[in-house]
Amino acid sequence: MSTEPIVNTIRQSLEASAAAYRALPAQAEAIAEIAALLTATLRSGGKLLIFGNGGSAADAQHVACEFVVRFRRERAALPAIALTTDSSILTAIGNDYDFTRIFARQIAALARPGDLAIGISTSGNSPDVLAGIEAAKAAGIATLGFTGRGGGALRALADRCYCADADATARIQEAHIAVWHAICEAIDEVFAPAAV
Repeated sequence: MSTEPIVNTIRQSLEASAAAYRALPAQAEAIAEIAALLTATLRSGGKLLIFGNGGSAADAQHVACEFVVRFRRERAALPAIALTTDSSILTAIGNDYDFTRIFARQIAALARPGDLAIGISTSGNSPDVLAGIEAAKAAGIATLGFTGRGGGALRALADRCYCADADATARIQEAHIAVWHAICEAIDEVFAPAAV
C-alpha cells in the first residue's frame, strides 16, 4: 500500500498550520494589549474565569494550569479557574437548567469585581460561551473572547476579542495555544522577571 496519499495529507495539514503560525507576529501588538489586561487583572487581585467547549474546554484547562502552577519560571501562583472541569456542576446545570447555562451559572456564583471572564469559541457563536460572557457583563466584570477570523457574535459581545487569522477549527485552536503561550511568557516577565 502506498503512503503517498497519507504523506500528502500530512504535508498539507502541516503547511496550513505553518501558515497560521506565520500570521501571528503581525498580531503582536493586539496580543500585548491582552497580556496587559490579564496582568492588570491579576495585579489588582482579580481572577481569571476561563471557559469553552470541546478542544476549547481543554484549552481553558491548559491555560488555567499555566497560571496556577507556572509557565517557565518559578513565581507566585496566579488565580485562574477553568469552568470546564467540574462534571457534577456541569451536568447538574445542564440537567436542572439548560446546557447553554453551564458557564453563566458558574459566573454568577464565582465572579467578583475585578475578575476577568474569558470565553473561547472557535466559531464565536457557541451559545453557552455567549451566555457566559453575557453573565459576566451582568456581574459587572470585564470580558475577553478568543475566536477565529470572523469572530462571530463573540467579537461584538466581549469587551476585547482575539481573533485568530484562520477559519478551520484546528488552525484556530493551534493559533490560540501559541498566543496563550506568548501571553504566559509575557506574564512571566512581570511576575518572575529574573530567569530561573
